[in-house]
Amino acid sequence: DVLDPERLIQCPLVKHHRIRARRFPYHLVKCKESNPEIAKQLATCPFNARHLVPQADLSNHIMKCNDKAFMEQSVVSRPCEPPQEQLNKGSTWQAPPCDEDWETELLEGSESPFVWGAIN
Repeated sequence: DVLDPERLIQCPLVKHHRIRARRFPYHLVKCKESNPEIAKQLATCPFNARHLVPQADLSNHIMKCNDKAFMEQSVVSRPCEPPQEQLNKGSTWQAPPCDEDWETELLEGSESPFVWGAIN
């Protein structure tokens, strides 16, 4: 079962490593750090970061990747424009009136200007 978190998956870096599916992402990070020379030769699939393939095989993998269909389906099914009725409504929010008049306050001046650290 592909969704079984207990199923064993073969590590793409070290073929004799067999990891439980639920631990696989963590193993990949550690195994890449432990095997940097092997990791340099592999490319990560743009549709599923768990897919590490030889760099020469990446384009072939991309064309055949099962996760590509899920990505394409979610992009196609997602609406790209808001519904027309929402566009027609627009926003009815208005800013509240402002009672401040900074110019008048500046001309009137204050008795004592604020100075950081000074006590009035």
